[in-house]
This record gives sequence, structure tokens and C-alpha cells, in this order.
Amino acid sequence: MHRMSVLACLVCLAFQFSCTTAPKTEEKKDALAMNVEKTLADMKTDDPSFGDFLDKTYGYVIFPTVGKGGFGVGASYGKGEVYEQAKMIGYADITQVTVGLQAGGQAFGEVICFQDKAALDRFVNNKYELAAQASAVALKSGAAANAKYADGVAIFTYVKGGLMAEASLGGQRFNFTPVR
Repeated sequence: MHRMSVLACLVCLAFQFSCTTAPKTEEKKDALAMNVEKTLADMKTDDPSFGDFLDKTYGYVIFPTVGKGGFGVGASYGKGEVYEQAKMIGYADITQVTVGLQAGGQAFGEVICFQDKAALDRFVNNKYELAAQASAVALKSGAAANAKYADGVAIFTYVKGGLMAEASLGGQRFNFTPVR
């Protein structure tokens, strides 16, 4: 097995076994909820049409901060909250391992909008993963007004900081845990 493939597998396994989807303490749940609210407010301020788009979705998941870094092999991880018809129904995490030309680090928010119950159900039943070729709309003023669903899903990203140059391949994986 190629050395970078081994490293990518190890990073992926470390993410899956060392991170749990739901925050473990009330303080961490509260901190995540506040981060979700702030990120949504910032996104709606930068693009007022995003709020309108979000209001028309059946459900969505927001990862307020996804950390991404890489040098040859890259990885990203973040936690978020899942909403169905504006009600929080659970927690999710996002992991990604990429291989290719890349260097740097970046933090971004990601919102995945579900057009209907069937699309949300695929996500909450852990039968959803984004392929490397999936496209996301980089949020800026007016971007959400022209966004379209693909297979019942629309994806928005919101860069928070950092710099990352990349030409890499890798898909995103998600895990969902319902609110207890």
C-alpha cells in the first residue's frame, strides 16, 4: 500500500474512533449551540438571501467550524447540529481525508440543506456521504438566491480564516446522533 494511503487511513481511523458525534457535556453542547447561532447570523448578514433559502428548506445541518489542514495528505473534522423543520433533532460530525497537492490550514463553516424529508432521512440514517466531485456554494452576497439543489441537497461553505492551496481528491463522511 502506498505510504500516503496508509497515512490517510490512519488519520481517518483516528477521527472515527477518537471523536464522538454528540458533545459529552452540557457546557460543550451550549458552546456548540452558540457557535451555530453565531455562524448562521454571520452567514445571513453576509448574504441576506441565505436566510430566505434556509427558511424554505425541509431541514439542514450546520457545522459552524470545520478545521482543515494538510501537506500532501489532508484531513478535516467538525461537529454540528441537525435541524428538521427549524427544530434541532440531533448532532452530526463531518470527517474528510484528502490526497493530492495541498498545503496549509483553514477553518470554515458548512451548511447542508435538505430539500425534503427523503433527503434528510438519508442523512440521519447515516446513508449520506459527499463524493469528491460534489460542489458547494461559497457564501457571498446574493449567492444563495441562485443556489440549486442536486439530489435534494444544497451545500454552502463560509470561510472563517486560514489559507489552503489544494488540488486534491477526497469525499466527506458524516455521522448522526439524535438528541436524547
